[in-house]
Amino acid sequence: MLLQLLAWVIAANLAALDNEYVVVTRDAAPFAAAHPGFAERVIVALDNVEVTTGGERKKLARGDVAVFAAADEYEAPAGGAFLEVAIKREHPPVKGPAEIIAPEKNAIRYDGKDFFVFEEKLAPGDTRARHSHSQRVVIQLNQTRLQQWPDDGPAILVETVPERVSFNPPVIHTVKNVGAEPLRGIIVEFKPAAR
Repeated sequence: MLLQLLAWVIAANLAALDNEYVVVTRDAAPFAAAHPGFAERVIVALDNVEVTTGGERKKLARGDVAVFAAADEYEAPAGGAFLEVAIKREHPPVKGPAEIIAPEKNAIRYDGKDFFVFEEKLAPGDTRARHSHSQRVVIQLNQTRLQQWPDDGPAILVETVPERVSFNPPVIHTVKNVGAEPLRGIIVEFKPAAR
C-alpha cells in the first residue's frame, strides 16, 4: 500500500499529462511495478534508452516503444529521456468518431484489445486522405506544420511541438504536412467499445 501511495505522489509531481484515462510521466516510471489502479504501461523513448524486464535488457531508440501488460514489472529506462504512459483501469468509456476510417501512411507498433500504438508519419507536402481517430495520447517527436480539414469545422493550422504530450478528442479529418520537416509522432489510441 505504501509503494502504491508513493507511486501516486511521484506521478502527481512528474506528470506531463494526468486525466481520467492516463497518467504520462517524463523521465520517471512510477508505475514500473504492477499497480491495481493501472493496466498496461507504454514506454516511449525520447532518446536512446535501455529497459530491463525479467532480467532481459531491451534497447530503444527515439520513437521506439515498449508495451507492458498489467502484471509485468520493469526497471525505469536508463540512458536518456523517455515517457511512461500508464493506462488507468477504471477510465470512462472511450469516445470514438462517428465513422472509423483507418489512416494511411502510419506504422502500427502495437495492437492490443483496448488500444493500439502507431508511429504517425507524413512527408513534407504529403496529404493523408480523410481518416478518423478515437481519443488518444499524442506525442510529437519533431516540429512541423500541419493543415487540417476536420469534418465538423473550419480548416486549421497546427504547429507540432517536439515532445509535447496531449490528449486529443475523436476526429474525422484530412491532413496535409505544409511544414519543412516530416511529421513524426507516437500515438496511443484507444479503441471504442463495439457499437
